[in-house]
Amino acid sequence: MIYEQLGNYIKKSIEVSDEDLNTILSYFKPLKKSKNELLLEQGQTSQQTFFIGKGCIRIFFINEEGKDVTRYIAFENQFATALVSFITKMPAQENIQVIEKSELLAITHEDFNHLMKIIPQWREFYSNYLEKAYVNNANRLMSFTTMDALERYNQLLKINPTIVKRLPNKIVASYINISQETLSRLKSN
Repeated sequence: MIYEQLGNYIKKSIEVSDEDLNTILSYFKPLKKSKNELLLEQGQTSQQTFFIGKGCIRIFFINEEGKDVTRYIAFENQFATALVSFITKMPAQENIQVIEKSELLAITHEDFNHLMKIIPQWREFYSNYLEKAYVNNANRLMSFTTMDALERYNQLLKINPTIVKRLPNKIVASYINISQETLSRLKSN
């Protein structure tokens, strides 16, 4: 089932033959992870990228005030990794945590790059992935500098209401860069 999910996700992004798709899928290894398990800790080098078949993971860091800041949340049919570390092979500035019991597919950095050499369309897939990540990060950064708390919350409800529905207030507040108290006030209104 999870391999079928990934195959469908890939086919929505690139045109690929069944043979090449089977080759791509063969490089992904299944993982079952428990709630709150860390897939990567700050200071480690990101060696894998993850496709979420079931569950949720988040990418977060601890800021200079010791506050937990969520940078990215991924649910079913999404990819996630500590992208800067994955690309540069430098120690990660962030953590990857399982938020809900999850079924994942993981591919190593080495295998990911090998696929780009043997299947040209995989490079196109990666390019599409990077573009989406850039747009997402740019939009989030812009929202922190141009919107107040209510506008950020309303934008989240419009773009990704699943975050508000499925995750604890602490993580939601951390994701839109507001306090839990402010989030509780916004939700009650």
